[in-house]
Amino acid sequence: MNEKEKFATNLRRILIEKGYEPKASVIEREFNLRHYGKPIGLHAVARWLRGEGLPSLARLQTLAKWLEIDIQELVSDKRAYQVAKLEKKKEPNKHIWESAASYQDQTLFQIFLNLPQEQKKVVREVIMAMDKAYRSGK
Repeated sequence: MNEKEKFATNLRRILIEKGYEPKASVIEREFNLRHYGKPIGLHAVARWLRGEGLPSLARLQTLAKWLEIDIQELVSDKRAYQVAKLEKKKEPNKHIWESAASYQDQTLFQIFLNLPQEQKKVVREVIMAMDKAYRSGK
C-alpha cells in the first residue's frame, strides 16, 4: 500500500470515527469552511478518497485541525515532518501584528479569532473584497 492509499484509508476511517460520511461532497463542504486559501474541488477530494492524490502540506494542516487529530494519523511520519518543518518556518512572524497593531486592532483580532469558522470565512471574504476594491481605486 503506497502513501496515497494509506492516506485514503486513514481519512475514511477518521471521518467515520468523527461522525462524518466519507463522501467527497461532505469533505469539500466542511474543508472549504475551514481552509484559508484556494477552495478545494470535488474532483480533488474524490482523488484523495480513491487513493490517487495527496493534499498539499497546508491542506493537510487544515484537515488535521478540522478533524482534531495529529497529522501522523493521516500520513507517514516523513510527510508529517515536512508539515512540522513548514510550520516552524512560519513561527517567528506568527504574531507580528501584536506589536504593530493598536489596542483596538488587537481587540478586533482577538474577537475575530474567537468566531466560528463559518463566520471567519465570511469576514475574510469581506475584508479581501474591500481590499481589492480599495487597490483598484488607487
